[in-house]
Amino acid sequence: MENYTSLIRLRISAHDAHYAGGLVDGAKMLHLFGDVATELLIRSDGDEGLFVAYDSVQFLAPVYAGDYIEATGRIVAIGKTSRTMAFEARKVIASAGVAGQASAADVLAEPILVCQASGTCVVPAACQRITHPTITC
Repeated sequence: MENYTSLIRLRISAHDAHYAGGLVDGAKMLHLFGDVATELLIRSDGDEGLFVAYDSVQFLAPVYAGDYIEATGRIVAIGKTSRTMAFEARKVIASAGVAGQASAADVLAEPILVCQASGTCVVPAACQRITHPTITC
């Protein structure tokens, strides 16, 4: 099976903050995973397909406005129409929280795993533009 992977890196804006202290809700990570899944399906099948379900989601650390997040995903199994995927989101830059310096930020020596998930997408057979053997790895 070809190694289909995707990576998105972005800064979480103040607009994304939903709770006090600039805390971002977990739905933002799921939104990023949806974008990663779309890219994976385009790369693997030439079609955006449909996200059917998350099998598991774990929120592991808080995300705040000003953080930079890398969301990654990979296809771990290919069925006739289904694509099973694994996702991770890591904080790579964190807002420094320095008094009087709202723009201060720190590059993290070790990225912090903030969320991981797995899910299933479907590309209807009629929409698949690339053929695959059915493989599980």
